[in-house]
Amino acid sequence: MERRKRLFLYLLFAAQLCLSSAQVLRIGGIFETRESELVSMDELAFKFAVNNINRNKTLMPNTTLTYDIQRINLFDGFEASRRVCDQLTLGVVAVFGPSHSSSVSAVQSICNALEVPHIQTRWKHPSVDNKDTFFINLYPEYSAIARAILDVVTFFKWRKLTVVYEDSTGLMRMQELIKAPAKFNLKIKIRQLTPGNQDARPLLKELKKDKEFFILFDCSYRMAAELLKQLSSMGMMTEYYHFFFTTLDLFALDLEPYRYSGVNMTGFRLLNVDDPWVASTMERWAMERLQGPKQESGLMDGIMTTDAALMYDAVFMVAVASQRATQMTVSSLQCHRHKPWRFGPRFMNLFKEAQWHGLTGHIVLNKTDGLRKDFDLDIISLKEDGTTRGVVEGGSLLTKRWIKIAVWNSYRGMNLTESNREKNNNVTDSLANRTLIVTTILENPYVMQKKSDKELVGNDRFEGYCLDLLKELSNILGFTYEVRLVADGKYGAQNDKGEWNGMVRELIDHVADLAVAPLTITYVREKVIDFSKPFMTLGISILYRKPNGTNPGVFSFLNPLSPDIWMYVLLACTGVSCVLFVIARFTPYEWYNPHPCNPSSTLIQNNFTLLNSFWFGVGALMRQGSELMPKALSTRIVGGIWWFFTLIIISSYTANLAAFLTVERMDAPIDSADDLAKQTRIEYGAVRDGSTMTFFKKSKISTYEKMWAFMSSRKNTALVKNNREGITRVLTTDYAMLMESTSIEYISQRNCNLTQIGGLIDSKGYGVGTPIGSPYRDKVTIAILQLQEEGKLHMMKEKWWRGNGCPEEDNKEANALGVENIGGIFIVLAAGLVLSVFVAIGEFIYKARRNADIEECVSFSTMMEDLGISLQCYKGIRRRSQPHSGTRPACIFCQPKRTARREGMRRDSST
Repeated sequence: MERRKRLFLYLLFAAQLCLSSAQVLRIGGIFETRESELVSMDELAFKFAVNNINRNKTLMPNTTLTYDIQRINLFDGFEASRRVCDQLTLGVVAVFGPSHSSSVSAVQSICNALEVPHIQTRWKHPSVDNKDTFFINLYPEYSAIARAILDVVTFFKWRKLTVVYEDSTGLMRMQELIKAPAKFNLKIKIRQLTPGNQDARPLLKELKKDKEFFILFDCSYRMAAELLKQLSSMGMMTEYYHFFFTTLDLFALDLEPYRYSGVNMTGFRLLNVDDPWVASTMERWAMERLQGPKQESGLMDGIMTTDAALMYDAVFMVAVASQRATQMTVSSLQCHRHKPWRFGPRFMNLFKEAQWHGLTGHIVLNKTDGLRKDFDLDIISLKEDGTTRGVVEGGSLLTKRWIKIAVWNSYRGMNLTESNREKNNNVTDSLANRTLIVTTILENPYVMQKKSDKELVGNDRFEGYCLDLLKELSNILGFTYEVRLVADGKYGAQNDKGEWNGMVRELIDHVADLAVAPLTITYVREKVIDFSKPFMTLGISILYRKPNGTNPGVFSFLNPLSPDIWMYVLLACTGVSCVLFVIARFTPYEWYNPHPCNPSSTLIQNNFTLLNSFWFGVGALMRQGSELMPKALSTRIVGGIWWFFTLIIISSYTANLAAFLTVERMDAPIDSADDLAKQTRIEYGAVRDGSTMTFFKKSKISTYEKMWAFMSSRKNTALVKNNREGITRVLTTDYAMLMESTSIEYISQRNCNLTQIGGLIDSKGYGVGTPIGSPYRDKVTIAILQLQEEGKLHMMKEKWWRGNGCPEEDNKEANALGVENIGGIFIVLAAGLVLSVFVAIGEFIYKARRNADIEECVSFSTMMEDLGISLQCYKGIRRRSQPHSGTRPACIFCQPKRTARREGMRRDSST
């Protein structure tokens, strides 16, 4: 019995020793509650942090953390002062809260007087002269947030932005952005939400009407949740809008209703969700919250907000600072005595020196003002299709809908993440399971009404090239579509006031998502809408009736040769006759004795008179010949060359005559745009408010300016409503239609009375139109390039352009032969004539030398005398020349007397 009593005393003494070595620290929390909530989120986080610290024996092994919680109403500074005095009387090492600025100031003044650390986790209005030496705030500094906002705006390269703020503190956070326009060429509109009114629909309606697509909202997460609902009801949750929320709790909102809207949404996130410890802590928080009272609407179930995470980190900062403190006693303080806590300054220094990796990242405090520095903000964006890639392995609730695109550091600025640098190659991400509105226009063969015995509805009403293109794009990108005809039946052009109409206007107003039609890519359209890469290239040309065939005419046999050639042939025949006459008279070998039986006769004769020479040329030209035959070498050269000339001329005439007899010649009044511009008899024009009309209207080329002046002066008749009206006018009146070459090709395949006149006036392309800034443009471009490489675009064009076909025609007319065709034969003829002249001269000299039987030389005067006599003879008869007497003239060719030779010459001449 004595031993048991002694053992009990030993155990009691040991317990007293343990209790005496254990330390209890009390912290105070003052929390404001709203009418809609029983317990504030800050209070829940406060208790959650204290419980986790007490369970973690490694952090404070000999210390137990306890708390005292006081609840006050909003905007009640007097009640906050009274409650903080009660807590200081109990003895607390730090005071947390409240959150509203008026209550914060009251509590802060008491903590400064009694030198007790006052810890805040909400944004505080900056003061010029900050004398709050016992103030600590874990919320990021306002100027850093302002720089982060500006960096995000410049990252997205926005040039037009609308800022919507909830209260005046928002302008403080926007100060860096408001100063930006002068430096970054940024246009900013600033609007304020109605204070105390959560209905922002009137303001949103104005933003929608003014086409403000880039909007920055500076508001609480509660207001952000309401704005998202109202934006959805206004039809503004589309891919054309980009909303940027400055609240750090955007990730915690329930975005399930907007999952497939495609809206662009960007925000900040302070929580370091990449850390597995943070993810596990948030999961424990979620489990406790799901078992407790229901959270306020707008937030995801069990999600931890940024304010709750900051409160959790603030409580842990107390534990970290307390761990380093030695021999620190907590005393009861009285507000009316103004006696400060003697360990307060020391404990405050431990706070500022402590560092902690908490839920909101690395925590470091500025030693001068107690504000947080060197922190990271995740730039998060709602994934394009509403679904998300998990950022954390295992996937918590907050990682199901957001993707981190960058990290912003208060010192280093923005740094893109690897996942954002490497673009996703799957082009179907943002278009899968989407229904797009497609505007188009009836135009053969692009979009046509489908003929059927049954009543057709929806997309089945139409067929054509563009419908096949839409189907292929849908198969690649995974979207569904609804085809609608443009209301005013126009492609899109600007009026004098700068207003657009047609399909372009529907894209500008976001009535349609795509314009799939023969919509031409032009400079003025590219400024107001976006285009994909062209799916078809073409140019402007002229549609006109096929020219009528001409009647052959009585003198159509002259058509194979041009008038110039006929004239040259006549001149050649005359010239050759004259040359033959002269050479025949000049050469002695064309003179003969008409009386061969009388060798002593002095008369000699030449058959090539002027008339006979012309008859010889005509006979050869007509392929009939004549009784005249040249004897001398020179005249035979002339005859041979002339025969060769006539052979080529007659052969060419015969060949071309056959073509003229078998090919019908077309008499086209116009052959090009220049011909149109030079005349006014044939009226011409284009589709009103189309790209062709715009081309002529904007062109600076003189020909096209002249054509536009003609069309603009006759707008009521020259410009037509659509291509169908223009084709009718071409067929029924004297009218030429300026339109795209692909349309002309399609029309001429189905109407054999129409054809394309001339070549292409310009070069352009058809593209798929999208609203400016649309995320669909690049994806549609990739799909079109894929179809082009696979050859499907060509196959679709062959399918829809192939018609019944017109009779095969040889478009090449038989043209009259000109100098460029047979001019060489005239050169050959001229060369032959020149050669014959030289040969005739040689023959004359040779004969003259042989006839000099007495004189030892032949004189030049004798030669000229003989030549003159030859040319003067009218009937081609003259007497033989007699030996000269008297003084011998100057000799040209000298030779020795050879009697025997002269005798031989006499005998030759007599025969």
